[in-house]
This record gives sequence, C-alpha cells and structure tokens, in this order.
Amino acid sequence: MQDEEKERVALVTGGAQGIGKGIVRHLLMQGMRVAVGDRDDEACRELCKEYAGFGEVAAFSVDVGEETSVAALFDGMRKRFGRLDVLVNNAGHGPAHGTPVEELSLEAWNRILSTNLTGAFLCCKHAVEGLRQTRGAIVNIASTRALQSEPHGEAYAASKGGLVALTHALANSLGPDIRVNCISPGWIDVDEWQKRCHRKTPSLRPEDHAQHPAGRVGQPEDIAEMVAFLVSPGAGFITAQNFVVDGGMTRKMIYVA
Repeated sequence: MQDEEKERVALVTGGAQGIGKGIVRHLLMQGMRVAVGDRDDEACRELCKEYAGFGEVAAFSVDVGEETSVAALFDGMRKRFGRLDVLVNNAGHGPAHGTPVEELSLEAWNRILSTNLTGAFLCCKHAVEGLRQTRGAIVNIASTRALQSEPHGEAYAASKGGLVALTHALANSLGPDIRVNCISPGWIDVDEWQKRCHRKTPSLRPEDHAQHPAGRVGQPEDIAEMVAFLVSPGAGFITAQNFVVDGGMTRKMIYVA
C-alpha cells in the first residue's frame, strides 16, 4: 500500500500558504508526490525548501483565473510527474467580507469569482484527462460562508456557494471515473502557516475556542485529514458531497443576550 501511495501525484492549488500548505504537508507525509500551484513565487520557494525532506514536491507559478496559465501548469506537471491522481482546488481570494454591495466594484467582484470559482472550473477542465486515466479524485475547498453570511460578503459567499454547486455538477458529469467532493472549512487559524515575512504567533483568546462546540478553533491539519480521507480508497462510495468542517459552529444557535 505504501508503494502505491508513492506513485500517486496530487496537485494543490494555493498550496504555498495557509490551509493549502497544511494539505501539501499532510499528503507528502502520506507518501504522495505533490505539485503546488500558486501565484506567490516567494512562498513557493520557501515551501519547497521547508518540505524537501518530506518527499517529492515541486512548485509551479500559476494564476488559476487565466486559462493560458492553467494550461501551462498542467503541461509542466505532465512533464515533471507523468500522471495525476488528486486535484485539490484550494486557491482562494478574499476578503471574505467588508465592502457594502453598493460600493463593491465590478473589478473586485470579478477577481474574487475568477480565482475562487472560475479557477476551480479551469483546473478541473484541464485535469480531467489525467484523472480519468488514474480514476482519481477532486476535492474543492469552499467555505462555511457558502451556507451562512456576515454583512457585506456577497462576492466571497457567491464564489464559495458556486463551488459547492460546481462540485455536485462535476460529480455527476465525471463519475464513475472521477469522484468529486467539497470541504467547507469554518474558522481555521493559519497564522503559523504563512510565508516567513507574514508568519506570526496565533493570538487566539479562550473565548475564541470556547464558542466552538468542539472546544477549539480549527487548524489546517483538520482540513488536510479530511482531504486525505476523501481521496483515499476508503471513500470510494463518496462523491458529490459537501463536508462542513467547522467545529460545529454552523449548527450552533446563537441568541444575543
């Protein structure tokens, strides 16, 4: 089984920092070979140096919202690895909220949707041929903001809600050869998972942890564990699903005292 894992290749977009970096590390530790697609070349260089001892990892510069860039990514991957077993569409652009809709520019709206939704579509489009050959799997990283909102988060919520819908559409179009699932993370602390110049010690308060039914704020490893399961043979009967990983927050009733 370990030898089989070493043959498998995963691509993680937005994998140089944050949740994506945690996913990359976990898949490497599982024995997979991992390609990272990211716009931040500095973060990519740091990741490859930091993770060199964990297994085979290579980084590719990509803007997932541009099809020529995505096509070049997959061409480079084919030359480097020769196969593709797993695609994790993690690349995302924010902010999650903050701009009133009447002040939200079309440029800002389009940039968020281009990265978060169109980017996932383009990567899936260019991954299909390789994933069909290996009967592989796709995992899209959405957000609990696809299901609930704070004020002034229209673009981000729409992009993540679209990603959930894209997941079940793709699962029906690409099955049974390719399974497609989605993870919607809640509050995941990524302060220690940034490139060095942005890295900082978490400043979480006891009340931040206590408001979660699980008793704590999430970590990138929590999402990485779910990704690893969804792309494993043990999840062979699971497709077209969205898994909320949020410490129970979206199921918690909150009343103002």
